[in-house]
Amino acid sequence: MAVRVPSMELNRSPPLLSGGRGKTCLQKPFIVQAKRSGGLEKANTRPQGPQASEKLKKREPLTRGTVSAPLPVPGHIPRPPYVGSNKMPEISSERQMQDKETIVHMKAACELAARVLENAGKLVKPSVTTDEIDKAVHKMIIDAGAYPSPLGYGGFPKSVCTSVNECMCHGIPDSRELKDGDIINIDVTVYLNGFHGDTSKTFFCGEVDEASKRLVKVTEECMLRGIAACKHGVSFKKIGRRISEHAEKHGFGVVEQFVGHGVGRVFHSQPIIYHQRNNMPGQMVEGQTFTIEPILTMGSSSIECDMWEDGWTAVTTDGSLAAQFEHTILITRTGAEILTKC
Repeated sequence: MAVRVPSMELNRSPPLLSGGRGKTCLQKPFIVQAKRSGGLEKANTRPQGPQASEKLKKREPLTRGTVSAPLPVPGHIPRPPYVGSNKMPEISSERQMQDKETIVHMKAACELAARVLENAGKLVKPSVTTDEIDKAVHKMIIDAGAYPSPLGYGGFPKSVCTSVNECMCHGIPDSRELKDGDIINIDVTVYLNGFHGDTSKTFFCGEVDEASKRLVKVTEECMLRGIAACKHGVSFKKIGRRISEHAEKHGFGVVEQFVGHGVGRVFHSQPIIYHQRNNMPGQMVEGQTFTIEPILTMGSSSIECDMWEDGWTAVTTDGSLAAQFEHTILITRTGAEILTKC
C-alpha cells in the first residue's frame, strides 16, 4: 500500500497532513513532504512509445459503485495500533531493521500476503465485483489469524485495495462488476504476529488488448529491475534510475506521487522509496525491509492524477491506464531477498 508524496516536478501547494479529502493528488492522506531535486528533467522527455499506435480496447470511464460496510474481524485477532482511529498515522522516522528473530515473523507475514494475493487473482473474471474480492481476501486473512492492514488505516473502509484501469492505486472495493478487458491491481497487506507483509500485482480480466498487456509486463519488469539494484551500501536513488530507464525505453510514464516505504512492525516508515529519477540521499543497510512498488501509465503525459471525493481513489487525469506491482524486500550483504514471492 503506497505512501503519497507531492509531485517532485511541479511547484504546488503543500498537502494536507492528515485526514485531507481534496480533489487533487496533492491534497490527501499518506503524506510525506518531498523537496524538489535536480537531475529529474530527463523524465519529461520520454518518447510516446509504440503503444501510441497500438489499438486500445474502448473502455468506459471508471465510476464508483456502492461501498458496503466494513467486514468484522474476530476479537482474538491482534490489531495494529492505528485501528479505532480515523486519523491518518504519521510516517514513522524509524528505519526498520530485522534481526534473526524478527525476520522469521516478517517472512511469515509476507508469505501469507503473497498466498492471499495469488488466490485473490484467481477470482478476477468478468462480472465479479471488487467487493466480492474484498470479502474473499478478508476471509483468507482472518482465517490465518491475521488482520487485514488496510482496514481502518486512516479510515480506509475495506480490507484490500482494488485499482481498476485508470485507477493508479488505493481503489476502494465496491459493487462495480469487472468487465472483459479490464486490468486490476490487487494490493494485499496483512498484519501477523505484530508484523506487516505488503504486496500487490496487476491482473488481467478476460481478453485484454496488447497495449494493456505490454504496460503490465513492463511495469513488473521495472519493479524487478529496481529490486535487482538493491544491496547493502547502494544508494536508494539507484532504484528510481533503474525503473525510469526501463519505463522510458518503452514510452511509459512513472508516477511520482506514490512511493515505496519501510515496512515491518510499522506499516509505513522511512526510508521513502522514489521510483523516478531523484537525488535523495541515503544508502541501503543490511537488515532493512521496505517495499518497491512502481506505478506506470500509458505515455509520458499521463502521470498526473485526480482524487475522487472518497479521498482515496487516485485516477489518471487523462483517463490513461495505470499498472502497479509491489514486493516487500529484505536488504542483504550481497543483494535483496524478495519476501513476498509466492
